Parts: sequence; C-alpha cells; structure tokens
Amino acid sequence: MGKKVIFLSRSDLRGGAAIVTYRLMMAMRDLGVDARMLVCEKLSDSPYVDYCAPKWRIQYSFLKERLEVFAKNGFDRATLFKVDPATEGLPVWRHPWVKDADAILLGWVNQGMVSLKGVERLSEMGKPMVWTMHDMWNMTGICHHAGDCKGYLNECGDCPFLGKMRGRNDMSSKTWKRKKMLYARVGIRFVAVSSWLAGKAADSALLRDRMVEVIPNPFPIHEGASGRRERKPGDPVRIIFGAARLDDPIKGLPVLKMALRKLKDHHPEEAAGMELVTFGTFKNPESGEGFAIPHRHLGILSGEDAIRKAYEECDIVVSSSDFETLPGTLIEGQAYGCIPVAFDHGGQRDIIDHRQTGWLAEWDDDSTVRGARLAEGIAWAYANAGRQDLLALMRRKVAERFSSAAVARRMLALVE
Repeated sequence: MGKKVIFLSRSDLRGGAAIVTYRLMMAMRDLGVDARMLVCEKLSDSPYVDYCAPKWRIQYSFLKERLEVFAKNGFDRATLFKVDPATEGLPVWRHPWVKDADAILLGWVNQGMVSLKGVERLSEMGKPMVWTMHDMWNMTGICHHAGDCKGYLNECGDCPFLGKMRGRNDMSSKTWKRKKMLYARVGIRFVAVSSWLAGKAADSALLRDRMVEVIPNPFPIHEGASGRRERKPGDPVRIIFGAARLDDPIKGLPVLKMALRKLKDHHPEEAAGMELVTFGTFKNPESGEGFAIPHRHLGILSGEDAIRKAYEECDIVVSSSDFETLPGTLIEGQAYGCIPVAFDHGGQRDIIDHRQTGWLAEWDDDSTVRGARLAEGIAWAYANAGRQDLLALMRRKVAERFSSAAVARRMLALVE
C-alpha cells in the first residue's frame, strides 16, 4: 500500500461516530490506502485498530476530565456527559502509527482522548490534518448540540449546561477562547457530515471564516439481490423506528406517538393496516407502551446482518427527532427499501428528496403541529409503499451519496 493514513476516534464500534469512522477506515483500505485507527476503546478484532495509550492512562485521563466537568457544572450528573472541555488528553503523537502516517484524520476524540493542546502537538508534526465534525462541538465552547442556545454565534459563556455555575467567564467561555487561539495557529481542514452542520459552522464565530467541506458518513450499501420480503394481501405495512435509546428526549418519541394517534383518528383504514417495529432500548419501560397501532420491539440489534434483515421486513422508516446531524437510520432504511419520513430540521435534507425519495415534514416548534405533519408524511409513505420505481430511485440516490467507497474516495481526494 502507498499512502498511510491514521484515524483517531474514541472507539471503533461504540456509537454512530465511531462506527462510521471504522467503516471509512476499512473503505480506504479497499482503495489501497494503508489506513489504521487509534482508539481508547477497542471492540473489534481488527489488526488495523490499536489502543492509543495504555489502558490505565486512558482511564486516568477520562476520570480526571469528568471530575473537572462535575465540579464546574455544580455536581450535576444530568449534564456530566453533555459537555467536553478538552483539557485532558493522551500523547497520541508518540504512537508509531501516528509517526509513520502521511495524514492524520480526527473524528470524535472527546472524553479525555485528545486535548486542545494535543491537537496543537499533532499539528507540529507537519502532516495534513482533517477533522470530521459529527456534531457541533468544534464550533461551540463545550457542548455537542447547542439546541436553542445561540451563544456559539458570537462567543460562548453563560452556558445552560453549567446550571448554577454558569457565568460570563465560565468553562464554556474559557474553552471557546482556547479553541479560537488553537484554530488561529494550526492548519486543519474541517469536514461536516451534512450540509445542515456546515451551515451551523458558517454561522458560528469560531468557524465562519474557515473552509468547511461537506462529506457524509459512509454506509454499507451492497449491490445485488435484495432480501426484501414480498408483502402479501393482509400483511401490515410496517414502520421501523430505531435508536440507541428510543426514549432519549431528542428522538421525539412522544411526537411519533402523537402522529400515530392522529393517523388512527383521521385515517383509521390505513392505521388498521400498519405495524410499528422498534429497535434499541427504552430507558423507561413505560415509554415502550401507548402506541396507537400494533407494536413489536426487537431490542438491541447486533451486527449489520441483523439490522439489514429488520429493515428488509419493513416498508417505512421514521425519524421524529428534534434535530439530527445526519440520521443513519434514514440512510440505512432507504438502502434496504424503506421509504423515509422525517422532519426537515437537520441533515435530513441531504438524505431525502421531498416526495421523490421520501417525505420531509416542515418543522414547527409546537409538538402538536409536528405530530400532525409527521402523520401526513406517514400516510403518504403508506400510499406509496411497494412502488418499485420509488424504491429503485431511493437505492440509486443513496448509493451515489453514501456508499462507503464513494465517501472514501472523496475523503482521500481531500487528504491528497
């Protein structure tokens, strides 16, 4: 192999950002690149993934930074993992794979893996550096999703995540200033995984003057025969809804329930022919109850084969999230023949062409209005379920935009 590329990511297989980084690393290897990955948590058995430091050192860095956050957020457990100051990090520049690499690709490297000082040390090695943003952290002081807060548009401070410890010169303000100084000193090419995220970066005070490339996350979209079921007369139209934690407030589960109730009230015939299939976990078991149509829960799906089979048994994939950077369930669903329905409030527009390859419901701050609009989208998808021309167009579009090989080629071109 020729060019050597090193990926830095906190994990290889835990969490969406880690999984897509691992896929990208393997796709680059398929293109003839000597791509490898350094992590704090290794779950795969790949010889191309290694720990970035001794395990005791990884744990020490993680705990030290969490204790700092805990002290500076007023000892609030609820927000302990919603922010990262990047004050602690590991000496990843000492690893032989980093020393030998021709280029360094940073992914999600928080929670004590790479500090802001560590980023500067990496830049001093003189290698091209690309930093893929999977959320808003690079453009805010300390948070990964700003929500309704507009502090990142000017200068962070008075951070809502710091509770009683918030103030003009709080941890978010100090970290924002450290990021500003770092970005002024180092040459990093930033990549956003969706146009929506790139737009947020363009609005932000930290990144509005930086070039931000849009390169989406890669997904395993296989050519060849599909294993989709053939729906027989009397079979329900199945709606699939998945997330690591289905009742995470950001996922909008109450809005989905509201949409299904509206469907049953206003489209009883269609609702009678539907079934909801969920996968992931419910932190509160009661959250998995109260759906207006029959519901079947698959639990946690392990491995791409299990995920593929679940989608291939369904017809519609729904995302009711408040916002998403680039919702993978919509991409996976399309690849396996499910019509996507989601809100136009994040990276969904990069995935769905409204009324052509799915439904983009207009966003509204009122959850009741959102429920009605999501119901309208589900009803449209129900009416179009099984249309072979629509399914073929979905598959072609998603392969062009998100296949692992296509994304790897774009990233490699940027690195070169």
